[in-house]
Amino acid sequence: MTVTVAIDLGYEFAVKAPFKDVFDLLADVPTSVSHFPKVDKLVDMGDGVYRWEMAKVGTAQVNIQTVYASKYVSNRAKGTVVWTPVPGVGNALVGGSWKISDQKKSTAIEFKVDGTVNVALPGLMKMVVVPVVQGEFEKLVEKYIDNLIKRFGGEV
Repeated sequence: MTVTVAIDLGYEFAVKAPFKDVFDLLADVPTSVSHFPKVDKLVDMGDGVYRWEMAKVGTAQVNIQTVYASKYVSNRAKGTVVWTPVPGVGNALVGGSWKISDQKKSTAIEFKVDGTVNVALPGLMKMVVVPVVQGEFEKLVEKYIDNLIKRFGGEV
């Protein structure tokens, strides 16, 4: 049986770095992803599509590896980087966006991510697995944002 776990997170923060530096880093998918913890491999599939292969989590007997692809489109004039799920790749569908706004002395950032992760486990495990996967994903995203804040010289 497959257990489907929904992911839906959003964060807002401001950093000391100028808009150009923030946008350039977040629009460069490999550089941005290099700040995300527990990424085993990022594969450039061409045409703005990247496949994420996360490190396996769990024990030797029971482990989960999340694999998915998203298509990235950046728009400097709008201050956005948007990614949409690519169906048929891996066990998850993940989309989201960065919204970057120049505040003159700082840069405001909005981050949103949502999607689903399909985990092949017995149905009886659903009550345990769903909060664990959601919690792990949330921890990874929070560490990612912390890493980016450090990279951008701190939060305002």
